[in-house]
Amino acid sequence: MLIHDLHLVLKVAEHKSIKKAGESLNMRTATASAALQRVEKAFGITLFQRSTRQLKLSSAGEKHLPKINQALELLSQIEQSAKNDEDVVDGVMRIAAPSDFGRNRLLPWLDELVEHHPKLSLNLHISDSNIDFYRESVDVALRYGPPKDSRMYGFKICDVPRVVCASPQYVAQHGYPEHPQALTVHNGLLYQMHDIVYDVWEFTQGSDKLKVKIRSNRTANDADLVRRWCVNGKGFAIKSVLDMSQDLLEDRLINILPNYKPTPTELWLIRPSKQLITPAIRLLREQVTSKCEKLLSALQDKGVLNLKE
Repeated sequence: MLIHDLHLVLKVAEHKSIKKAGESLNMRTATASAALQRVEKAFGITLFQRSTRQLKLSSAGEKHLPKINQALELLSQIEQSAKNDEDVVDGVMRIAAPSDFGRNRLLPWLDELVEHHPKLSLNLHISDSNIDFYRESVDVALRYGPPKDSRMYGFKICDVPRVVCASPQYVAQHGYPEHPQALTVHNGLLYQMHDIVYDVWEFTQGSDKLKVKIRSNRTANDADLVRRWCVNGKGFAIKSVLDMSQDLLEDRLINILPNYKPTPTELWLIRPSKQLITPAIRLLREQVTSKCEKLLSALQDKGVLNLKE
């Protein structure tokens, strides 16, 4: 019996199917079935009741499956502790990240990380929806905003201002708004999450707060598409300054209304628990923190941001 066989048992319990469990681990059905038989033979128990229509845990399986899970966690902790002692950076790091930040900021940083640590492999999950650590095979997530689940462990990377942007071409054709209310006669490029369209933009100036309802002919559930429309002169967008950083630094976009501050956000690195913070995850945290600090500093030096306000 191998440790991988025990992983297979947990997958069979999760999927209630030997075939689907094997597919999730890139195993042929025959190989997965043989692994399950090895475990049952080694323990001398039948973990699953099989029929032509269904597969379910036996009474012995219900009793002993939690122990198998605990044993695997303990073995994983021993293995990871040994690697931590030696600062070994290897294995597969499964990362979730937002669409725009993941594609346009994080991706080259990850390439750099793997180049310096060739034993490290990456599995990147790009989505603007918050990842479910308990259903998806993800080790760590980078997200805008702190974790909402108290069971999660979060590390704040940095504060992230939001900015209202437009391309120089759009401004030349449609004019420069001097006040947020002037945005109502322009075209907004809107972001949608699930059934919510974010068409009310909030601003502060000193102690004053105001909300503006935006009209739009373009809405997307992918933040990267909103950025691309903005660069291509289709209207105004309100976005994380990290997402727009390269376009702002290279003058493809203009920070509109710098004296009116959209509601800021934060970039967080999130883990399902404090345990098993691997050397690879520590390196990721340090690298993303350093890269974000440099980007924000460059935007400050160019005059796009005033972080001292």
